[in-house]
Formats: sequence, structure tokens, C-alpha cells
Amino acid sequence: MVICGQAPGTKVHHSGLLWNDPSGDRLRQWLAIGRGDFYEEARIAVVPQGFCYPGKGANGDLPPRKVCAATWHDCVFAAMPQVKVFVLAGQYALAWHLGARRRATLTETVRAWRDYAPRYFVLPRPSWHNNHWLKQNPWLEADPVPALRAAVHARVFA
Repeated sequence: MVICGQAPGTKVHHSGLLWNDPSGDRLRQWLAIGRGDFYEEARIAVVPQGFCYPGKGANGDLPPRKVCAATWHDCVFAAMPQVKVFVLAGQYALAWHLGARRRATLTETVRAWRDYAPRYFVLPRPSWHNNHWLKQNPWLEADPVPALRAAVHARVFA
């Protein structure tokens, strides 16, 4: 499985361990796996859109630097032909991996998750910045999250 997200935030940047923050806690909850399994490199790879903290902007963190994905993603993913499941978390990962197949908005794309599964599971960014979105869209926890858990446990940890 490959988890594709945005870019490290400040906590992750300083710790050097991807998803080592409350966003990672939420993502692990969605996946129903513990920290030990999450960081098991033989089963789970993490490939963010940006490989370093992009800095602070007027309304939060800046977007991931495009040069990272443009430079590295093709060769990184070519080296992992055995990947069975891609978890795409957030608009930048959705845009890169789905391209023209994504819907007009993040909400529409996530709501249409069945169109991308079982290879891709599309999620909003699990950041606290999205708490409002998550409250407005309780169907996420009721529909795609259980399907994601089932796929992860059947295809990655079977």
C-alpha cells in the first residue's frame, strides 16, 4: 500500500517521521491500524506530494512544492509495481494521481470513491484543518472508511 498525502507539516518536519502528528493519528484510525503496522515498510510506503515542509502562508501551510512530485514520483512509483492499494489523502494527491478523472471538488471526488476503488481510495486530508469538512460530511466515516479498512486488511495485511 502507498499512502500519498500533501507534504509534511512542522511537527513531522522536525521529527523526521511522516504522519507523526494528529493527522497521522486520524489516518491510522481511518485505516484501523496501529503505529507499528503503519510504519512497516515492507507493507506500507508513504510518498507525499512534497518531501519537505513548504513553509507558512497567509492561511496556513503553503502547498507542496511541485518540483518534488514532478522530479521523483514517476521513478518512485515505477520501483513499486507490486502496490495493490493507493490511499490518496487530500486535494494535491487526488489531483496528481487522478488527473482529469477527479470530480470538480474534493467532496464530489471523495463521494465518488467507488469509481476509483479498489486500486485508489480517495480521502480528504486528515488534518485538523478539515474538522469542519468532516462534520459536514459524516458519510465519510459511514461509507468509504469501512470499505478502505476492509481493503487494507484483506489486500495488505492478509
